[in-house]
Amino acid sequence: MAAHAEAHDLGHEHHGPPAANVSSGVDSRVLGMFLFIASEVMLFGSFFTAYFFVRVVNNPPHWPPLGFHLPVFVAGVNTAILVTSSFTMHWALTSIKRGSRTGLKAGLVLTFLMGFTFLATQITEYARIGFAPRDNAFTTIFFCLTGLHGAHVFVGLTLLLVATIRAFRGHYSPEHHHGVEIPGIYWHFVDVMWIVVYTTVYII
Repeated sequence: MAAHAEAHDLGHEHHGPPAANVSSGVDSRVLGMFLFIASEVMLFGSFFTAYFFVRVVNNPPHWPPLGFHLPVFVAGVNTAILVTSSFTMHWALTSIKRGSRTGLKAGLVLTFLMGFTFLATQITEYARIGFAPRDNAFTTIFFCLTGLHGAHVFVGLTLLLVATIRAFRGHYSPEHHHGVEIPGIYWHFVDVMWIVVYTTVYII
């Protein structure tokens, strides 16, 4: 009877290729975030295409146009803040992987505060910059690129807030930490994308 049951179980073994996320060795949730980020890269790519079209194809004599000045130093400090937040996000994730809830909480709180500081500084910059999106092609593409990134920072802050609340409620462990890892992946993407935006718009 036992031999019959064993043969019956063997007859129901899975045959064929495993599910896509299993064969790749990547968790389906993490894979989904990477695919989402790929679509966001294409979205940013379309805005960068418009930026370079305005700047290179039209070949204006001055860039930015005369009378328009960007707060390069303030944006540089803001960039340093955002880049630092990537390190605190990494600290939070590695802490929970080691079982340190204190490091997890501290890393998430610091990351959220620095991200909030970045966004608040950008909003203040908009209020004091002295030009509006409708003024010319330069101002339009400036607000489009930086505003698009600001919207992504806001989404990232929302994810971080949820992760932080869950961390203080004790929801994560060394074995179950995707609720930290996935927002972390998104936050690193936001940081890297800002470096590209800052370099392109403020420096080059």
